[in-house]
Amino acid sequence: MLVLGVMTVLAACTSTSKSTDDGAKVRTDLEPLERRFPALGPLSGAHWLGTALGTDSRVSVPGPTDVRVVGTAQLGTGTVAAITSAPQRIFQLEKPTQLPAELAEFVPKDARWVRSESFDLDMTGGTYSGAFYLDPGMDRVYFDTINPDISASSGP
Repeated sequence: MLVLGVMTVLAACTSTSKSTDDGAKVRTDLEPLERRFPALGPLSGAHWLGTALGTDSRVSVPGPTDVRVVGTAQLGTGTVAAITSAPQRIFQLEKPTQLPAELAEFVPKDARWVRSESFDLDMTGGTYSGAFYLDPGMDRVYFDTINPDISASSGP
């Protein structure tokens, strides 16, 4: 029994995990996103990935795993205009980087993304890293976050 236990632990420490390049499934459920990003209001048309980072090596150390939550969603009409009109925020044109291949077909090619570091900070509460790109013309958001905390994501 002890040998079986040791073999199981060794197998767990040396197995490879599937990464997004290995075919992670694009999710469309809204509830996990709306709990993490309530300041964006009701969402629709979401396409997103939740992937564990740092698990693609053959030997991994047990412990906490960082999770990247990245994707796009439709916001309510006028939501982006309301967010970007806040005088304390400066939004500038900026395109998202490191777009996962699985999401490419769901991200509008003609989007005019804008981003504000102060809005990012409001969204994350300073407790996790994240970037939020908004398209005023389509009322869409593209988000790229690491370990988005439900309790900290109170938004502006």
